[in-house]
Amino acid sequence: MTTLQLGLAYGGATIVALFSGIPIAFALGGVATLFMMGFMPHASVDTIAQNVFEELASITLLTIPLFILKGAAIGKSRAGKDLYDALHTWLGRVPGGLGVAVVLACGLFAAMAGSSPATCSAIGSSGIPEMRKRGYSPGFAAGLVAAGGTLGILLPPSIVLILYAVAAEQSLGRLFLAGLGPGVLLVVLFALYAVFQWRREFKRAEGVAAAGGPRSPILSDEHFTMAERLRALPRVLPFLLLLTGVMVALYGGIATPSETAGLGAVMALALIAVVYQAYHYRDLKKIFEGTLGESGMLLMIIGMSLLYSYVMSYLHISQSAAEAIVGLHLSKWLLLTAILLLVVMLGFFLPPVSIILMTAPIILPPLRAAGFDLIWFGVVMAVVMEMGLIHPPVGLNIFVINRIAPDIGLGPVIKGTIPFVALMALGVVILSFAPGIAMWLPNAVYH
Repeated sequence: MTTLQLGLAYGGATIVALFSGIPIAFALGGVATLFMMGFMPHASVDTIAQNVFEELASITLLTIPLFILKGAAIGKSRAGKDLYDALHTWLGRVPGGLGVAVVLACGLFAAMAGSSPATCSAIGSSGIPEMRKRGYSPGFAAGLVAAGGTLGILLPPSIVLILYAVAAEQSLGRLFLAGLGPGVLLVVLFALYAVFQWRREFKRAEGVAAAGGPRSPILSDEHFTMAERLRALPRVLPFLLLLTGVMVALYGGIATPSETAGLGAVMALALIAVVYQAYHYRDLKKIFEGTLGESGMLLMIIGMSLLYSYVMSYLHISQSAAEAIVGLHLSKWLLLTAILLLVVMLGFFLPPVSIILMTAPIILPPLRAAGFDLIWFGVVMAVVMEMGLIHPPVGLNIFVINRIAPDIGLGPVIKGTIPFVALMALGVVILSFAPGIAMWLPNAVYH
């Protein structure tokens, strides 16, 4: 069997396994095992457990369960609600300030928790009811939170960037720093859209009221005194100090990424114990159960994805695919466009973790040969994969929103997220023309 035939059979078997409903980890691991048995030395089957263990025995991957523990501790507390309430209080006079507050709260919470679902759940559970109570349309409210939640895979500590660092053999510290500029860019784009859409809904509500229809709550003017604003700060400041402390420890050279993850987890547990008195057995049980469940699921997917990539490499499928791409002699930007479109299409069916580990052996060599900075590309790829979190059929954040706001149908939620998919695409274009947005900070720190 030729390499092309082998590659087509490997890809076809993967598609069949994924569409059969088998969990992703077992689908990838099962396909890899079958091809090991059929096309590799029989002795290789005996090394499956060893291969998976060796792939997972990475000091960089150690950061994943520790950052998940940090995110679980913050996510299980009322930190998200308090953060959102404080920002809402301070931005009450800004047109569309409630929506802007949701976007900023999502960005800050994502930077503390590093998890898109946790961000959606924590901010959405309080933000969506408040926006709807004040006249925001259901789709707009849901879209804001779903899109804001995607920042969890771009802003550090991002598990997606951690895995990309492993797959591409790049500096995790540089990747984390490179994610900050694009993260701020998306926050600004989302906030500007929140103001724009609020003005549209405000004018629409004015027209209805002028025609004698019901007066929407969006037309009401809301004011907060300085005393109310100052009272909103004490519960938020400790978590902002946590965020600052982790960043200083990591980028100041005080601690390695793994040590920083452990420090962040311990500080998060200490803070929720002090601020929210969450130190009882029932509180800690939820946190550690959530951490074990999510860590186990992710590490299983990572281990099976790495085994899948190992088999693909052994059978020379990934090398041949990379050579074929290079052999097309595409222009630099056409190559990038084709690869990003591939990532978008894979996002219809696979989570970001699997996309990175499965495609890295194929797409990174051509990109390196074309002269692209792999740190920059890692951030751009993360932005593109953010789209997959808010478009069907996988669209994890869509289903998180549907769970916390079940009265909003999937249709309005999906319709509300479409403008944000377009904004992310705009963000990729901006980063392509202005790569310094991502690279100036890591180049300044690691000069």
